[in-house]
Amino acid sequence: PPLQNRTVATMKIALVVFTFGFQVFSASAFAQPRGALGVPKTPLAAADSESAECTTVESLQGAASMIDGILEQTNAGPLFVRLAWHDAGTFDKDLTSGWPKHGGANGSIRFEPELNHGANAGLSGAVKLLEPVKEAYPSVSYADIFQMASALSIERAGGPKIDMKYGRVDAEKAFEPEGNLPDAEAGDDGNFGGDSGTVSTKDTSPDGHLRKVFYRMGFDDEGIVALSGAHTFGRAYKDRSGLGKEKTKFTDGKSESSKQRLADGSEAQYRPGGSSWTDQWLVFDNSYFKILDDAGADGELLKLSSDKSVFADEGFRPFAVKYRDDQDAFFEAYARAHKMLSELGAKFEPDEGLSS
Repeated sequence: PPLQNRTVATMKIALVVFTFGFQVFSASAFAQPRGALGVPKTPLAAADSESAECTTVESLQGAASMIDGILEQTNAGPLFVRLAWHDAGTFDKDLTSGWPKHGGANGSIRFEPELNHGANAGLSGAVKLLEPVKEAYPSVSYADIFQMASALSIERAGGPKIDMKYGRVDAEKAFEPEGNLPDAEAGDDGNFGGDSGTVSTKDTSPDGHLRKVFYRMGFDDEGIVALSGAHTFGRAYKDRSGLGKEKTKFTDGKSESSKQRLADGSEAQYRPGGSSWTDQWLVFDNSYFKILDDAGADGELLKLSSDKSVFADEGFRPFAVKYRDDQDAFFEAYARAHKMLSELGAKFEPDEGLSS
């Protein structure tokens, strides 16, 4: 867009940061209670500065530049990864109803009631933070913006560069079935998952539940373990998922152990709270697998039932051991699985997609 409109968009980002009291805070700073941010039920109108008719490489590059700036200001990368994953993770390959009813990476998560599903608690803040990008570049779909923010977050944190494809078409209403996303712990009935989604994911074991969730999307065991490795990045919050603690020595913002570094080695500012799987949770590496397989790891680091299963299950374990011992192998497998996840159920225009 013209310089004037880019300036307006930058001011809107600053307004979001100022309004909610965040400046260089972490992902959790933007994870407000569900519905608290007033996310619109309909997309924002296209800005006059750019046609919303056709996505171009230039508009994708502009959107990427804005997202990079938001990440620099906020360290919200883990939150953006979760947003994109939860948008795409509704996909059911066996539904014959077609796009967009089969779910997937179509931007539907921005609508209620999907945004208010229990598994999506806190994600309204991520949508709100990315709205200025959509205003500045209306030809770029929400689905593309969400997936782009996720891929850039991984790369900025020191992870692999994802071979992303763009041109996704946005759904215009929510994906309403709730229950297609994975559970980390069993419910009160002793089961992981349930029967409320497009297909039952209920199982008494975490490995069985994970397979029902991810096989439904088209993943195999290798993909499941690779994607689990993204827990190296970010935190869980008791007030959203019910998991972890309010804060630990790695997240309290006070102790020496809580000092966080970015991939470039600089110290990161963040809002204290939550529980992390790794001690340096703003860096994307293979620490997750090393810590999971270390009986002497600090007890304040998360090891959820779904996490433990990647070493306990005989089908998962060979991949977990491989990624523990070889970060390059993990990055290669993760990049492949992330790309697949980001394209699940998506409709592209043009059909072959675009590269930024």
